[in-house]
Amino acid sequence: MSPMPRRIGLAAVAVTVPTALVFTGVGVGQASDHLPSSADVHRHSAHKAAAASNLDDPAKKEIAMKLVSSAENSSLDWRAQFQYIEDIDDGRGYTAGIIGFCSGTGDMLELVEYYTQQKPGNVLAKYLPALRDVDGTDSHDGLDPNFTKDWKKAAADKAFQDAQEHERDRVYFNPAVKQGKGDGLGALGQFIYYDAIVMHGPGDSKYSFGGIRKTALSKAKPPAQGGNETTYLNAFLDARKEAMKSEEAHSDTSRVDTEQRKFLNEKNFDLTPPLKWKVYGDPFEINS
Repeated sequence: MSPMPRRIGLAAVAVTVPTALVFTGVGVGQASDHLPSSADVHRHSAHKAAAASNLDDPAKKEIAMKLVSSAENSSLDWRAQFQYIEDIDDGRGYTAGIIGFCSGTGDMLELVEYYTQQKPGNVLAKYLPALRDVDGTDSHDGLDPNFTKDWKKAAADKAFQDAQEHERDRVYFNPAVKQGKGDGLGALGQFIYYDAIVMHGPGDSKYSFGGIRKTALSKAKPPAQGGNETTYLNAFLDARKEAMKSEEAHSDTSRVDTEQRKFLNEKNFDLTPPLKWKVYGDPFEINS
């Protein structure tokens, strides 16, 4: 990882969201600056005529994991993050693992509960009472001094790795892809949804995923409602940026500006490699 913490805000709002972590901020931007040209419309039509590519295709899913890791870990090696854990002083306690499970927002508790169902007596099971107590806070009570050491020990266990992927898919990936398909979006749009739900949580408050989507729908129609994919996704990204700017920890919007918007401007609705992008000024590429 680079010196600048890249894990900030991953899974910022999980299944259980304390009142203190509900974010507020300024209104959402307009999408009127992103109206498609006739050439855009032609390319869009050609895209829709082809078989849609979905993010749950294994190759596309691998790309999605790498894209998120580039923003959160300054690395394409997302599997190296099973053992990651630290308190990044964002009010959510410990942030850990491949999707930034947080001790203060409920999803870390649900992960360890699931892991313990699959493998009773694991090294993290003894922390379940403490995780329940600190849920909704940034406290380490009952976790220190050995929780981080034991997390890294558990990360070497295939069962814990599988548990992290299971919870990532259940809470974040699968709902994002399902909603993206329902809105008539291809792999890029589904990824844009996934990255948003990872950072902002799956709720319906203004700056959660549901709220961001609601704002976008007030500005443009998705393809499933007869709208233009480019116009709609630009509206969604505009709303996403405003949600990010509402909290200092997310104020750098390069993952939207020089990654997702770049792919959208290139009309790469299927996330087809080669892909080249920058996050925080760092260049990345996926060639196959």
